[in-house]
Amino acid sequence: MPVNSTPNRTRILLCFACVYLFWGSTYLAMRYGVEVLPPFVLGSVRFLLAGVLMLAASAALKRKMWPNRQELARLVVIGVLMLGCGNTSVIWAEQYLPTGLAALLVAVVPLYAALIEIVLPRGEGLRAKGWVGICIGFAGIVFLLWPGLREGLRGDSRQIVAAGVTLGGAMCWTGASVISRRSTFQISGFAAAGWEMLFGGVFNALMLVVTKGYHGAQWGLQAWASTLYLVAFGSILTYSAYVYLLDHVAVSKVATYAYVNPVIAVILGVILLKERFVAVEYVGMAAILVAVFLVTSSKMKSGAATVVDEDVAAGLEA
Repeated sequence: MPVNSTPNRTRILLCFACVYLFWGSTYLAMRYGVEVLPPFVLGSVRFLLAGVLMLAASAALKRKMWPNRQELARLVVIGVLMLGCGNTSVIWAEQYLPTGLAALLVAVVPLYAALIEIVLPRGEGLRAKGWVGICIGFAGIVFLLWPGLREGLRGDSRQIVAAGVTLGGAMCWTGASVISRRSTFQISGFAAAGWEMLFGGVFNALMLVVTKGYHGAQWGLQAWASTLYLVAFGSILTYSAYVYLLDHVAVSKVATYAYVNPVIAVILGVILLKERFVAVEYVGMAAILVAVFLVTSSKMKSGAATVVDEDVAAGLEA
């Protein structure tokens, strides 16, 4: 997107603060939410509310918001893969994973994106710096999951299963990013996000009915606080700030959220949930962050926009 030559500096700093802090804190909010709500309940209510509110705002602002049939089909696929599968997998996994570990596993999305870009028709080759990042990143995953693997060998496989679900959800998110990058929409980006959230919420609602996953919901203060926080700050406010940044700041700078958000999630988990990492997990955390930095800062061979850029323009915490 074009970079404005005279952007409002204070507004840009506030938008970065929103993207860093609020998206980094969504892992904590999801953890609090899933303690009292089944995962599909939290996912469906969150995305249905956010989608309806974003579409209502688009209508009030008179932005183009009605997709044609072809656009609608693509928005359904993107919403289901990106939010219904990608984001909800994190919600489900946080029943068994520390929030910081979940955030660090989600941080591999740029690595997935870079690898997919290589094999796509008319895709982009990755420079040496990026390949180094890929290798470091997947080594970091092994370090992160090592304690869970050891527990699995002792008979408790919940953490390693949850980690696998998270990584699978991250792949769904990346696949949706590929489709989004190769699609053209005539409606506004804000409205497109609203439709995607709406369809992601509908998918969660359907899964809720099919799996009968509505039992055990405790709609008290904690449930409503976490849900409304995710709707207001995780989806609407921060997404608006993110769109503003993409319009006024270079994408390479906006991409820093990919390795700042996991750090925020880890810090909040340590302070508020008393989560602790063992030494090997700290090695994995450092490796993941270095890998994401190397991949996101490594320009593709042609210098053209790639699926990595498209993934940056989506934001998994949305």
